Amino acid sequence: MTNLVEISQLNFGYGESLVLKGVNLTVPKGSLVAIMGLSGCGKTTLLRLMGGQLQARDGSVRVAGKELNHMNQRELYGMRRQIGMMFQFGALFTDLSVFDNVAFQMREHTNLPENIIHDLTLMKLNAVGLRGVHAMMPSELSGGMARRVAMARATALDPQLILYDEPFTGLDPISMGVIGRLVRRLNDALGATSVLVTHDIQESMRIVDYIYFVSDGVIVAQGTPDEIRQSTWPFVHQFVWGEADGPMPFHYPAPAMRADLGLQEV
Repeated sequence: MTNLVEISQLNFGYGESLVLKGVNLTVPKGSLVAIMGLSGCGKTTLLRLMGGQLQARDGSVRVAGKELNHMNQRELYGMRRQIGMMFQFGALFTDLSVFDNVAFQMREHTNLPENIIHDLTLMKLNAVGLRGVHAMMPSELSGGMARRVAMARATALDPQLILYDEPFTGLDPISMGVIGRLVRRLNDALGATSVLVTHDIQESMRIVDYIYFVSDGVIVAQGTPDEIRQSTWPFVHQFVWGEADGPMPFHYPAPAMRADLGLQEV
């Protein structure tokens, strides 16, 4: 199967500090891949590198066979029109209606007449079950509804690659299930390829094809959902099953309690 995204020997950092170290990752066309790990491990940074917002210090980031690091601004903007991004918490334009949020990219990046944009926008909203709220403002939507509108906006131009940054954060179980099924359904219906950054293990396991675990900027484990569930590697097992005890300690490193309290050892 041909890969839509190929990351090879990637290093990225700020100043002398490396955030990602020697990362190798592939996303086959048509697949739904999750990137998981603790907060601050470099997951969202990987999404930004795939979208060309950041450039690798070393190594290669290729999307649809093209090396992002070698693109000029015009080429990069052209590539981004093939990429849909769903930001954490939706990030809808608060001063635009639901309809105008979804229509925004069509108006910005195409020369389609307004009557075509109207019909396409309603179709995108219908695909996420929210055609009936097209006249509402983002402030009138629930968290789950706002996330679904953001999905409609992310797929407005029928992108070949869709990037999701924590789509399940802050949602109730029903909304989470709805969003999860939509992520899978939209990926398959559009013939797209999707990369999902998430902390939500159980919902992600139901919908993704493959999982990468990142820890301290390094991919420490990877596999299908079944392989990850059966993993005996301590970090993965602790993360998947939400165990308090494991390689990731409950207490952040600190001096002995007696020393901090100014007590002498007995």
